[in-house]
Amino acid sequence: MNEATQLPYFRTAFYCRDRSSVPVVRRFTCKALIDWECEGRAYDVLLCVTELATNALRHGVPPGRGFRVQIFLERMERALRIELHDSGDGEVRAADGWPDVQDEGGRGLLLVSALADKWGVAELNPGKIVWCEFDLG
Repeated sequence: MNEATQLPYFRTAFYCRDRSSVPVVRRFTCKALIDWECEGRAYDVLLCVTELATNALRHGVPPGRGFRVQIFLERMERALRIELHDSGDGEVRAADGWPDVQDEGGRGLLLVSALADKWGVAELNPGKIVWCEFDLG
């Protein structure tokens, strides 16, 4: 197959609303990065997917529901996209500044904003998609 016409690599998985899902999401993402030979920004990607999964569990997934993780690699453009789909309502926005050192939360999306090349939120009915992208060079 011609390199220019190949479809992007894609993986998806569904996780229950449980704190133990977060390390499983990290392993799922890490496996994709290794399989696709994209380990160059692995620490940034894994930190961001951890923050997004944690936020989905804490703020986006209603009781009795779960969330979906989708990972796309566009090989020609060397771009990686991570999406977390949840069924909860609520706004997603990064804090205006760093929280006080005593605060237990409020840093997740600031880290995503600092580490990912792009990030954003898209509507889903019900819920939302929180995504981030990385230029793999």
